[in-house]
Amino acid sequence: MRLHSSSLHGSLRDPVLGSIGFLNEVMSRYPDAISFAPGAPHPDTLENIDTEWYVGRFIDHLVQTGRSPEQARRLLLEYGPSRGIINGIVADALRRDHGIDVPADTLVMTVGAQEAMLLVLRVLFCSGEGVLAVANPCFVGIVGAARLLDVDVVPVDETDLGIDLDGLEEVCRSAREEGRPVRALYVAPDFSNPGAARMSLDCRRRLLDLAEREGFLVIEDNAYGFTAAAGAELPALKALDTARSVVHIGTFAKVAFPGARVGYVIADQPVGSARGGTVLADELAAVKSMVTVNTSPLCQAVVGGMLLEYGGSLIELSRRTSEIYQRNLTCLLDALDRHLGDGSHPGIGWNRPCGGFFVRVRLPVPVDAALLEVSAAGYGVLWTPMRQFYLDQAGDQQLRLSCSYLDPERIEEGVRRLTAFVSEEIESRSDSGSGG
Repeated sequence: MRLHSSSLHGSLRDPVLGSIGFLNEVMSRYPDAISFAPGAPHPDTLENIDTEWYVGRFIDHLVQTGRSPEQARRLLLEYGPSRGIINGIVADALRRDHGIDVPADTLVMTVGAQEAMLLVLRVLFCSGEGVLAVANPCFVGIVGAARLLDVDVVPVDETDLGIDLDGLEEVCRSAREEGRPVRALYVAPDFSNPGAARMSLDCRRRLLDLAEREGFLVIEDNAYGFTAAAGAELPALKALDTARSVVHIGTFAKVAFPGARVGYVIADQPVGSARGGTVLADELAAVKSMVTVNTSPLCQAVVGGMLLEYGGSLIELSRRTSEIYQRNLTCLLDALDRHLGDGSHPGIGWNRPCGGFFVRVRLPVPVDAALLEVSAAGYGVLWTPMRQFYLDQAGDQQLRLSCSYLDPERIEEGVRRLTAFVSEEIESRSDSGSGG
């Protein structure tokens, strides 16, 4: 049988599903270019990860807490519960380090944060009965999950201090009047991908007040909070959540290693039904049993063993990786200041995040795939156009630089090449446009 794309799900024709593949394709064609494109963990964070040791550490824990060695071994080799097997260890770490005090059975261990997003949207959204609000610009993973599930998405502008609360309130009002209220809002309050914004403490509190008043859930993505400098941490939205308005999503891709494919979702919202009361985590686990069945027990064991090895502390587990990313971000901002910040490049600027992986750069010309091709082929430097992260045209003159994967000397050389690209290519195009 020959199929036509028009007979397949419409999400497959949405540009958001092809955005990551496009970047990978460009990187493969220019392997010698310095790439500020991927938000991947630094290779140094993957050294000395002894998976066998961590599995053994977790088995020892299981034996110490009452299982026989054979029961412990079997737990890792069988399917296991959809909810997960390291929930208690993760819940204890969140309580200890981040003030998120929830029962272990309100956590579901997922195949990375991406599965968590898909599960949450599938459970929350009935057909056509509500909309998902997202920070604009937005991580492509949540938008892609929404497209796959036919969930309508509405943008709310993100500022350097967090979500535009006045704009969000207006979106809620408009959606309510149209009979399709905002069901949930997706935000990444700490150093968001791709905007690198960090929500202020005041904005966090006001957002929770608005969520309770308007009756929507907040889906909090906490992938980059661990990169905050010591003493500059802010509480997660879930730690401030007294009304159970926040569904919190986390991942071990950055603080442990991405190959583990282990994430989690906290969903402690009560759910009433004719068969009795449950919590939202129960519903997520039920859906997960029809998707991935369970998250690999062996992978969970590695992550659980890593946490145990670091005293059950997420902070201690991520301390070295956080220092690497703080170093790289400092190097990137310093290099931009020295090479592009002397005032001789009008119309060019960038934000100054204090954590995370990303910096947004504004240019005086449209930033698109064709410009990226010129940058890669002519100057040996890669970056990511921001337009793919926006639901409107607001990012047409912005690019994203990711500093996570590079060493300081490569960051320095990459910015030097970027400066040559800006000086020779961008300024000539800008001059041509202004004179035309």
